[in-house]
Amino acid sequence: MVIGANWNGARAFTATSGPGISLMSEFLGLAYFAEVPVVLVNIQRGGPSTGMPTRTQQSDITACAYASHGDTKHVLLFPSNPSEAFNFAMESFDLAERLQTPIILMSDLDLGMNEWTTSPLTIDESKDWDRGKVLDAEELDNVEKFGRYLDVDSDGIPYRTYPGTHPEKGAFLPGTSHNEYAGYTEDGSVNVRVMERLLKNSIPQRHSFLSQFWSVDPIITMGLVYFGTTDIAIPETMNLLKSRGIQLDTMRIRAFPFCEDVVNFINDHEQVFLVEQNRDGQMRSLLITECEIDPAKIVPILNYDGFPITATCIADMVSNLLGKQMSGADAGNFAAE
Repeated sequence: MVIGANWNGARAFTATSGPGISLMSEFLGLAYFAEVPVVLVNIQRGGPSTGMPTRTQQSDITACAYASHGDTKHVLLFPSNPSEAFNFAMESFDLAERLQTPIILMSDLDLGMNEWTTSPLTIDESKDWDRGKVLDAEELDNVEKFGRYLDVDSDGIPYRTYPGTHPEKGAFLPGTSHNEYAGYTEDGSVNVRVMERLLKNSIPQRHSFLSQFWSVDPIITMGLVYFGTTDIAIPETMNLLKSRGIQLDTMRIRAFPFCEDVVNFINDHEQVFLVEQNRDGQMRSLLITECEIDPAKIVPILNYDGFPITATCIADMVSNLLGKQMSGADAGNFAAE
């Protein structure tokens, strides 16, 4: 229904959790390949299967990043508090229509079900919403032959129309391999051309959700990377680590695909700790795969007991890991209290 509504020009979204992502994967592939704007909010919970339905995790990252069969890559946004969830959700509709692709807002049960204190949520009524590249009837009259998937501007994003805009031109919703004019094809070279153009839609520079640096000190050689609701525990974590003589630069990931800031931050440090609330280090896997980073450089800090991760938990794991790396008397300075 969401795909149909957006294809017809309405702004529509749906919300789900991990099991729903599994069920929706085929249709996410349709929206990706047919280039239909879609907004999906994922309130991540414990898994797999029924898992812990009332507990929180950050365990749908890889499932959402590559949802559907075949080669797909979706834009993910990671809000850290109710205000960001509200603002990111509004921005998601602009991004979906601008890029003509699914946008997945990655919330979790900590944010979606617990009580939070937040500043008033406001909407700028004067905001000019970005509907993307949509041709009207007059513009279609001036087009000799409408190509739904023609890269006219060489930016990877074609022009679209709403159904019924013109009696002879526009629309199309192909889920099979197609050429620039939405005609079915099994020509391999054409399919390669279309698939490579689709990659441009996920270039991070196209949206404003860059990573957020909290502190960068050229003297500090190690960093701490985190995302989502883990953000709330980070200030206390840094105070605990500082009291133990440990100093780290910090960075929060706000979106996938990753922007250059993420790669630069990791490359500028000898070692980084990556905090995640899942068992398998899913964000770490994305960084290693997408950014071609040496796995040894990213040390996982994992928590998946269903409860929001605490500052003490993060600080103790970092301290213990550093303590194991040290030797002799120096090790005591990094041991967890």
